[in-house]
Amino acid sequence: MAGIGFKLRELMKENSLSGLLLAYGFAGIIGSGPWVLSIVGILLIGFIHTENSSTPNFVGQFQISVTYLMATSLILTGPLQLMLTRFIADRLYEKHDEQVLPNLTGALCVVIAVSGTLAVFCLVYLFAGSILYRLLMLSGLVILSTIWIVVIILSGLKAYREILLAFLVGYGITVWASKELGTFGLEGLLSGFIVGHSVLLFMLLVVVFSSYSGNKLISFDFLRRSQIFPSLAITGLLYNLAIWADKFIFWFNPETSTAAILPLRGSELYDLPIFLAYLSIIPGMAVFLLRMETDFVEQYTRFYGAINAGSSLKRILQIYQEMVITIRRGFIEIVKVQGMTTVLLLAIGDKLLAWVGISPFYKVLLNIDLVAVGIQVLLLAVLNLLFYFDYRKDALYLCLLFATSNIVFTLLSQYLGPAFYGYGFALSVALTTIIGMVIVSKKLNQLVYETFMLRNKTSN
Repeated sequence: MAGIGFKLRELMKENSLSGLLLAYGFAGIIGSGPWVLSIVGILLIGFIHTENSSTPNFVGQFQISVTYLMATSLILTGPLQLMLTRFIADRLYEKHDEQVLPNLTGALCVVIAVSGTLAVFCLVYLFAGSILYRLLMLSGLVILSTIWIVVIILSGLKAYREILLAFLVGYGITVWASKELGTFGLEGLLSGFIVGHSVLLFMLLVVVFSSYSGNKLISFDFLRRSQIFPSLAITGLLYNLAIWADKFIFWFNPETSTAAILPLRGSELYDLPIFLAYLSIIPGMAVFLLRMETDFVEQYTRFYGAINAGSSLKRILQIYQEMVITIRRGFIEIVKVQGMTTVLLLAIGDKLLAWVGISPFYKVLLNIDLVAVGIQVLLLAVLNLLFYFDYRKDALYLCLLFATSNIVFTLLSQYLGPAFYGYGFALSVALTTIIGMVIVSKKLNQLVYETFMLRNKTSN
């Protein structure tokens, strides 16, 4: 996302409060991406259709259906997301921009084929509900899966205004269309969701196709054996599984969930607090984009540029120290901003729950989730650094730890009872982040030595 970050940072150079607020505002929305904005849309649609403190049953079915679409599409595309990110980054570094668009088209074909096939199988053999409902779920899975892939390409562009406009229009139409079609029940709400996200996908594709040009329409170079990194594919899968593991456990435990539309189940007890908590990461993601991405990438580029240019060891070490300071400052700013956001929301938790029409009974779980998702922003920063320095195995092990510990701790929390709900996910994120920061610290201390040793092996 450094491409967007460099452009947004120009707003901060205006030395005005408005420029600063705009930069962080845009960075927060774009950095959070469609996932968080989808949560906003789901909650708004539920709020709009709530009358006299009662919510129609089909609204809950809609929210659960969309949640499953988000979870499935993210897990399904997880392996390809990181591999395609690496492929695109390598091509841009080599100045082969003409390969971006054809391979994006190829990746979209793969995603559409895989997600469509999986959806058809599940909807025919596993799902109840009307034919229209099944067709809408099929469309939703394909569209969301496609959006996650397109967003990868957007992260390197500087067209933040166009991207922000696409998000606002797409989700604005999603909420409006769902409101207008809500009289048709579950299928009406899903139709509004599909229409809005279709518009979003179209607008994002327009931005991408207007920013890149290709010498052919479609290419599958990213699937060549030399371009496939199994560790990245596994890491992408594990990370998305880790995020959703605790949700699936609560959904399929009969004691903590209720049936929606077979085979889908939802846990109102667990889902609402965690989704509300995820909205709190917007400020932290703004700092992540502007500091841990943009500022760090600038120093990262200078560091390896100095090495490749044959600069003196003194100069290289000086830039290295500046890069370490930038990383440390980025972590500190994330802690400050996300910490203040979390403390503020902890203080107004009762009012927040009352405003969205949720029982105060959820406050304890909301508080736990607020802390957990705040820590998750730090985990993203850790993984980001490991990927930049190409420590793929360390990132893989961290995501494996995240997924395993989330499953184990969540099952343990269910065994211990309602008073411990939410602690499984929180402890898992905290443990993984702490270990990740220790790994990053050790790797940074060895970075100069390992870099020169690698260059010597390559030259020999």
